[in-house]
Amino acid sequence: MATPFLQAISVSKTYPGALVSGIQKTDITINKGGITAIIGESGSGKSTLLKLLFGLLSPDTGEVQFKGERIRGPAEKLIPGHEAMKMVTQQTDDLNLYAKVWDNIASMLPHNDLKAKQEKTEKMLRQLKMTPLADKRVVDLSGGEKQRVAIARALIVNPEILLLDEPFNQVDTSFREGLQHDIRQIVKETGLTVIIVSHDPAEVLSMADELLVLKNGEILESGDPKTMYRKPKHLYTAKLLTNCTVLTCAEAKICGLKTKTDHIVIYPEWVETVKTWTRNDWEIKQVLFKGCYEDLIVERKGITIRVLNDQFGKYVEGNKVNLKLNRWLEY
Repeated sequence: MATPFLQAISVSKTYPGALVSGIQKTDITINKGGITAIIGESGSGKSTLLKLLFGLLSPDTGEVQFKGERIRGPAEKLIPGHEAMKMVTQQTDDLNLYAKVWDNIASMLPHNDLKAKQEKTEKMLRQLKMTPLADKRVVDLSGGEKQRVAIARALIVNPEILLLDEPFNQVDTSFREGLQHDIRQIVKETGLTVIIVSHDPAEVLSMADELLVLKNGEILESGDPKTMYRKPKHLYTAKLLTNCTVLTCAEAKICGLKTKTDHIVIYPEWVETVKTWTRNDWEIKQVLFKGCYEDLIVERKGITIRVLNDQFGKYVEGNKVNLKLNRWLEY
């Protein structure tokens, strides 16, 4: 049987307080050469789990193994964190603010081969579309640009695992998608393994190969993004991944949906607005412009449903429509 690449075995880490926080006894296996995203509500233990995998925290119970060897925690190491891994967080405190971007990245490489050092730095700048920033001082950069420098510094030393804790929060929307694509391309070309913590559904759905859903410090479910989006096993997951409408059993019956479950979930794209001669009893309360589509907030008898609309200008607030529900999930 092959040795797992990165594995957490019955790992737990709890923090004292009125509310239980941290990680409960958890087993995880991370395969080599892909992107795993850890998602969950605030306080669900995402960052704690990432730090346990890296070796920045020591588990209360269990252990984390990299290629079959136990990862030592901060109590056993002068500089915490496994040598084969690099972590990038929202903080960029380790950057040399008054040095150029080029020097911040090149300084991570040894000085014994200056030509190789220059070539590798230039390649990294090209890969992350950062060549125009090379001669700028870090102190003069935006928060998102500093984040890109931090990612470049982590990648240039060729780690086997890159851990990212909410890495794109400060990156401008115009650069975010390109940076995510660049990281995916590096994963494809080099076999790098990436573990990312994120709160952004669009980010993880487009970037990850596997999702791990955390709730109250425990793995609730895991799987590939497409399957999990289309058929989440839990209401909690559906609410994390989509801007969905959640109705109680009683509310569902008012909408004409028969169910025996406690809740039903309706994604905005599963609802059609239709105008008929009769039963136009849903009122459009808000029309929210989202760029390439609109969100319609429609209401009837105190029940609100969100509808995706790509026909701009078709509706205004106050219009009465009928709704056709094509699909829903039951929990």
